[in-house]
Amino acid sequence: MLSQKSIRTSFLIKLSAAMAALLLLFSIALYSYITHGVDRELHSSLMKQAKYLFATYPDVKKGIEENGEILRKTLNINARIVYIPKSHYQSTHMRKIKRGKEYFIELLFPYNFENQTYLNISANVTEQKHVQQYVYRAIVLMNIFGMGLIILYAYFLSGMLISPIRILSEKLSRRNEKMMDPIRTSDLPLEFEPLSTSINALMMRIQNFTKYKKELFIGAAHELKTPLAVMKTKTQVTLLKRKSTQADYEEALRQNITSIDEMNKIIGSILEFGRAEGAQFETPQDIDVIEFLKKKANDYEMLCRASHREFSYHLQPERCVMHIQPLLLTQILQNFVQNALKFTPEGKSIALNSYAYDKHLAIEVIDEGKGIEEDKDLFAPFLRSRDSSGVGLGLFLAKSAADSMGAQIEIHNRSDRQGTLARVRLPLYPFCKI
Repeated sequence: MLSQKSIRTSFLIKLSAAMAALLLLFSIALYSYITHGVDRELHSSLMKQAKYLFATYPDVKKGIEENGEILRKTLNINARIVYIPKSHYQSTHMRKIKRGKEYFIELLFPYNFENQTYLNISANVTEQKHVQQYVYRAIVLMNIFGMGLIILYAYFLSGMLISPIRILSEKLSRRNEKMMDPIRTSDLPLEFEPLSTSINALMMRIQNFTKYKKELFIGAAHELKTPLAVMKTKTQVTLLKRKSTQADYEEALRQNITSIDEMNKIIGSILEFGRAEGAQFETPQDIDVIEFLKKKANDYEMLCRASHREFSYHLQPERCVMHIQPLLLTQILQNFVQNALKFTPEGKSIALNSYAYDKHLAIEVIDEGKGIEEDKDLFAPFLRSRDSSGVGLGLFLAKSAADSMGAQIEIHNRSDRQGTLARVRLPLYPFCKI
């Protein structure tokens, strides 16, 4: 595992190299732009001088011969008429020449096409070249100075970036399955808040998984122990009887088969829990929860009518887009509706409602059954009422799904004692759209 020092060094090298490359490209572009601009201005200046000569002297050749010294002193140019064969003439009219320590530019301007003669104008640009070299040296020095600033900036920036990572690393290293307290985002820069929020959500899932796994294993062991004990006792009693009849053996076998069926039901519920746990890793989606509930309400209405129960729903607000896992929400609602159908007599009604309050979206399933025993832990695994034929994992799975979503579940008797109200509250984060 890389140390923080090696990570910082690697980051420093990469950032410095990237910034140096950008600085070099910028410097090359700047120097090329300056050089091109200077050459263009010199070319334009010589063109103006050539046009001046043609406009001033009717006979340019004679005028140059008579006033050459004046042109050198006043216009700082050397002008002459030269002969160039067509085979040697190039399309480039301006060229640069170095003579010793001096620099010149030379321009060829057509004078007489028939005689293949050209006006040759040259100017001493040593001073301009020195300015260009001075600019070049200044750019090089700026690069060196800029590289120093970049390295210094990268050093402090790497420290600023690694410090929160170090804090996160220290906090996470102290976490284990017995201590999964959320990380305080106030200890970290604002830029790291999304990362710490994601880590807290992940730790909450791990904590829930560990908690529910332990409860499930303990409950499963307890539930499986009872039918095994019954099978063993019944078999031992039958074998100890001195005069066991065929009917006794058949009764013992029937009892064992009943116990095996109970164990199969428990094992099936454990497998169902495993599938439900897998749903917690479903990728969250942006969905309109109200539209999602309307589709579910249509399905639940058909189910209630088939079971001779009335069904109604009232969903508010009109729209609520949330970033959630639809499968987990489906598991919660399905458990609520199944319990309502199970304990609501025929002819009675079941209602599905939703509304926003206190930065939450509440979804309720209200039935007209006999109510619940509020003094019991309804979310404990394998806890079932006297009239239930299940194994008691429904609300346990619903609670696990709600915790994974950061939601809250509430189940209590109605205020009029005419049934049960099951509610799940989904947090409305700032990015939810209502």
